[in-house]
Amino acid sequence: MLMSLYSQTDREGQASIAAFLDTFQRLGWTDGRNVRIEYRWTAGDAERQKTAAEELVHSAPDAIVVAGSPALAVLQRLTSTTPIVFTQVGDPVAAGFVASLARPGGNVTGLQGYEPAMGGKWLGVLKEAVPNLRRAAVLFGSDGAASVAYLRTAEVIAPSLGVAVTPVDVLDSGATERAVTAFAGQPDTGLIVLPHPKTSADRGSIIILAARHRLPAIYFSRIFTAEGGLLSYGFDPVATWRGAATYVDRILRGEKPADLPVQAPTKFELIVNLKTAKALGLTVPASLLSTADEVIE
Repeated sequence: MLMSLYSQTDREGQASIAAFLDTFQRLGWTDGRNVRIEYRWTAGDAERQKTAAEELVHSAPDAIVVAGSPALAVLQRLTSTTPIVFTQVGDPVAAGFVASLARPGGNVTGLQGYEPAMGGKWLGVLKEAVPNLRRAAVLFGSDGAASVAYLRTAEVIAPSLGVAVTPVDVLDSGATERAVTAFAGQPDTGLIVLPHPKTSADRGSIIILAARHRLPAIYFSRIFTAEGGLLSYGFDPVATWRGAATYVDRILRGEKPADLPVQAPTKFELIVNLKTAKALGLTVPASLLSTADEVIE
């Protein structure tokens, strides 16, 4: 298990493992009895991720489960034979991880995350929540093809919404804070946080940064709004780990990754944190609240 998006104490990371193990046990597998599971937690750190991937591949496991595109790219370079099941990966066909969603081919399959068009969706929801929005900083990772694709779709739709988009690369955390601080000094601004190992690993500091500078922000996962973010729109990443468990079960019973179609999320949830909106002095439009799947008060 290459937990590349999380530290070992991360709440969402632990919930993901719990969901995986619960499903895995229901399918007849118990760690320490008829299967042995090893974990590597790298919290979005590229060097630790590379070392952990090498260790796991060299241990010759029957399967590897991995979260996130950068870690999957490292694993794919290291092995073309060990079965790999991924979660939280955007557009795996365009990234070259699989030949097609229906017939992945090779040794890789899993559960797709967002499609590139989601970049425009996040910007659109933020504009609906903050009608006077004129500028949006977009936290993205320049080393991730999916992250760049989300940014590009946001840039394409931005003129039609009357919003200027400013990319902020999260690979340099110091530069990120400086850029957001400078950006926040301008009026009618907001923040879009895209999926990337760094934004997942640094979510606590990002939420605090947005609050400090009174920036209305939209995030890609419910965990951000649960911990104080304003808005989130996305699928439940924890649920994908149950799907990963079913695929590992099928692989251990003899099926090949090449024959297991990549699964896409079927349900997306809009979460609004009204406590955060109040702290920002923001009145969320009733039209948006009426479509929200959950309102945190």
